[in-house]
Amino acid sequence: MEKNIFRYLLFFAGLAVMSFGIVLTIKADLGAAPWDVLHIGLYKQFGLSIGSWSVIVGVFILGLSSAIMKQWPRMGSFLNMIFVGPCIDLFMAVPWLSTPDTLAGKLAMLIAGILILALGMGIYISARIGVGPRDSLMLALHLKKGWKIAHVRLAMETIVLFIGFILGGPVHLGTLVITASIGHVTGITLPLCRKLADRFLFQNGGKTANRIWHPNKGV
Repeated sequence: MEKNIFRYLLFFAGLAVMSFGIVLTIKADLGAAPWDVLHIGLYKQFGLSIGSWSVIVGVFILGLSSAIMKQWPRMGSFLNMIFVGPCIDLFMAVPWLSTPDTLAGKLAMLIAGILILALGMGIYISARIGVGPRDSLMLALHLKKGWKIAHVRLAMETIVLFIGFILGGPVHLGTLVITASIGHVTGITLPLCRKLADRFLFQNGGKTANRIWHPNKGV
């Protein structure tokens, strides 16, 4: 029981850290990640908030993933979808978290955002409670269709980036930087976070660190 409590604390802490990283990349005003380009574009066209659109899009994506897998997603996927959106709106509203005036400051904020985002992903995934809707869809297509994860991710992000751009989302140099670097940075943070989680929560010496994550069954 106590171990499960710590797992959920780790999970929510990771989501909060990840949300803060997302907001930093947006506030840097050098272009956002593909999914955030879509959320911002929807916000500009239809109102609500960026976080609200993150939840709404997540509902659609999670439903599609469930249809492909023909089973209900894990609770962690629902919690991810519901928690991240409000966290994004909360951090977006912080008064002192504003866009820097200089290009150097914007670049520093963008890089910090990427690092914090990747760290948050590593933390929340290491709790093994469930991945987010977008990753669930990516893995569902990989498992059911046999498509390579890299190809599925590229196709998904290309599609949402195009739609977001048409809707007026911010596409700039930072979009390319985030897209090109986030996978590599997460490739460093995730094994480290999993190793620590395995040592203190699962006590298996990190043996599961390299297994593929099933969208509904976990690692």
